[in-house]
Amino acid sequence: MEILLGICLGVGLSAACGFRIFVPPLIMSIAAQSGNLQLSSDFAWMGTPEATVAFGVGAFLEVAAYYIPWVDELLDIVATPTAVIAGTIITGSFVSDMSPMLQWTIAVIMGGGSAGAVQGLTDVTRLASTTLTGGFANPGVSTMELLSSTVLSMLAIALPVLAFVVVFIVIWLLWSGAKALHRKLSRRNNTQGNTTS
Repeated sequence: MEILLGICLGVGLSAACGFRIFVPPLIMSIAAQSGNLQLSSDFAWMGTPEATVAFGVGAFLEVAAYYIPWVDELLDIVATPTAVIAGTIITGSFVSDMSPMLQWTIAVIMGGGSAGAVQGLTDVTRLASTTLTGGFANPGVSTMELLSSTVLSMLAIALPVLAFVVVFIVIWLLWSGAKALHRKLSRRNNTQGNTTS
């Protein structure tokens, strides 16, 4: 049961990394210092004041950069592989009571996979927002991503199993939204093509 809760906790926090990379570690660090989250001995450093400050600075810079037009698009290029790595490490830290091979296999598939899926789908949403609105709606997208990362991180720590379920609902909603945006852009391009011909 403890391993299952660890997987749920890790997947919830990993998916939150798909929205914002530094927000989940910051919330983990604060929760560990306040006694609301137990970290394994290998990751006890995340519960130190120094780590909280470092994650706080990282989160502030990341969040601020996503409100700068076109910089947000460039950040997405770097954020995708970084989110996968962060998600893998976070999930690995919560499933440490098993063989290393099994631990990191679960971490890569569940943690890295959920972080990568969320990050990839948010990349599509931002690209569509840039294409459809010239980037004017991107600050709204950034705000929703920040809120999603914060709420999902807190939910993962408080109610890991519920967070696990929410992750799959969020991925499904983002996937459905991405498909709908793709259809809309395809229709728009077809209409423009027919107008010019």
